[in-house]
Amino acid sequence: MASKQTAPIMNQGQGETSYANNSSIQQHRHLGAQEDSDRGLGLLHWSTNALALVSIAVKAIHAHCLQFQQPSPEVSVLLNDLPENDFNTVVKSLVTLRQSNDPVVVTGITPGSFYERLFTSESVHLVCSSNSLHWLSKAPEDLKRNLIPAYDIDEHSRRERLPIVLEAYAKQYRKDFTLFLELRAKELVSGGRMIISLLGRRSDIIVTKFPFLPEIVAQILCVMVSEGVIDKEKFDSFYGLMHEPSLEELREIIQEEGSFSIREMREHDPRVDINKTLSTPGIFAGFLGSLFEPVIVQHFGYVMDEFVRTVQRRYILEGSLQEERAKCPYAMLVVSLAKA
Repeated sequence: MASKQTAPIMNQGQGETSYANNSSIQQHRHLGAQEDSDRGLGLLHWSTNALALVSIAVKAIHAHCLQFQQPSPEVSVLLNDLPENDFNTVVKSLVTLRQSNDPVVVTGITPGSFYERLFTSESVHLVCSSNSLHWLSKAPEDLKRNLIPAYDIDEHSRRERLPIVLEAYAKQYRKDFTLFLELRAKELVSGGRMIISLLGRRSDIIVTKFPFLPEIVAQILCVMVSEGVIDKEKFDSFYGLMHEPSLEELREIIQEEGSFSIREMREHDPRVDINKTLSTPGIFAGFLGSLFEPVIVQHFGYVMDEFVRTVQRRYILEGSLQEERAKCPYAMLVVSLAKA
């Protein structure tokens, strides 16, 4: 599912710098469905591959029906993404999905932001949102209104303003995630299920600093400011549009909004996966570029060649990359919900 149009659009297609070919952390673990007679479909693990998620969801439905000797239903699958995103590869894959399933699987695409209504009332049985809900709909209003940089180049000013910045991002995230829950509750049938996966922070991490990946990007951009590649005034008005919540933060918002009951929550520490997949400065630079290029280009113009070179220079020593991986504070969060 897709965030607002102001939020990042993943690099398109299948090329060298595309998100598909650089999302190694997200793709390292296989998507799976765990069947349980009490939990129905079970919990779909996190994955960036929408078609893999759809295929396994359909197989889980068929397996559930087979287990209880029920006929498999015809399935309608609707994928959602921003209108600007590249649908060509997805559409070609949908043809294969439709031809490879029996009984009928009907597919379609619904363009738009998941921070707005997408489907008709009480028409959806299962919603899956994979690796998207850490993106905000827009920059925190309090920061923009008061011209407060998200990441001040001056270290003293940055530390002084950090509590204000963190509070503004958390406030915007609470507003966005609450809206997401309200909208999906209107679209789901009674008893419908929703499974979301997103980038967050580990439960043992106390929020005392800027989020991990946005901070690395901000530090790279700071270097580019010092080298005259980008303008400092432009940098001061750049907001990364990412918030890394904890499971407890998600739980609090879900319970406060009230439309869903929590069936299961999981937290996966990806540091092992990072050690396996982001093993060189070049790979790490490609990962950061594929994730953040759209929002960087939208704000600064095309500066990605220099951005990638600056990342590679920073981590040219293997030891520095190992140190960065070791202190990684984030986790992949998975939450299974049922409409109350």
